[in-house]
Amino acid sequence: MSQSLVDYRVVDGVAIMELNNPPANSYNHEMMAALDACVMHARFDESVHVIVLTGKGEKFFSGGADISMLQSNTPAYLYNFGLHGNETLLRIENTPKLVIAAINGHAMGGGCEISMACDIRIGKAGKGKIGLPEVNLGVLPGMGGTQRLPRLIGSARAIELMAIGAPVSMEKALDFGLLNKVFEEEDYWDEIMKFASSFVPPNKASLSVGLIKRAVKSGSEMSLPDGLALERELLQRGFDSADAKEGLTAYLEKRAASFSGK
Repeated sequence: MSQSLVDYRVVDGVAIMELNNPPANSYNHEMMAALDACVMHARFDESVHVIVLTGKGEKFFSGGADISMLQSNTPAYLYNFGLHGNETLLRIENTPKLVIAAINGHAMGGGCEISMACDIRIGKAGKGKIGLPEVNLGVLPGMGGTQRLPRLIGSARAIELMAIGAPVSMEKALDFGLLNKVFEEEDYWDEIMKFASSFVPPNKASLSVGLIKRAVKSGSEMSLPDGLALERELLQRGFDSADAKEGLTAYLEKRAASFSGK
């Protein structure tokens, strides 16, 4: 499947989406629509258990929004562009499959914001920087940056990074908690695929991973009692699954479980 500005393929249960708009993989409405379509396609594809989102090429994950597009359109157009971007990134968060951002190069502005909507972010060592430099353009992050960054690294550090507007290295982003991991450049993609594949059945109960994701994403916005109620409902769904039956049986039989993702 190809969605023009986003290349899409599936390899052994892993859907790979590559932002493809050289030279910086900058996004516009057309790319966001293509990404949206790819996310929905992967969501409905029962053979897909994990999604990896990355940038085409070696230098950029995404340089953010196309600045010429921002400058040449009306405020009404830009409002709807931002609204659709918000909806697309929420769809990434709400998709009940693990989404890994393979940040293979610079992730600036909206590129950083796209990565923050993913569940796990993995940078490439010594390769590019990540940040929200919108203040240097006289504006502010407009694709979820002001909301997701504080949730990831705390409000004080998030305000500092956005107010200064200077991107940081992958290693510094790891220290801050913005990244989960940093893989070495030499075998970066092999390690990404090895990591993603570890969540694909029979290795992992991908349905359970999806339920964990929903419990965390939805529950974090609820009161504790409401979050616990959601957890109980999702736990019941888990117990009704074939994977739960397999996991419990395998444990009692003292063998490795072979999950199906169902």
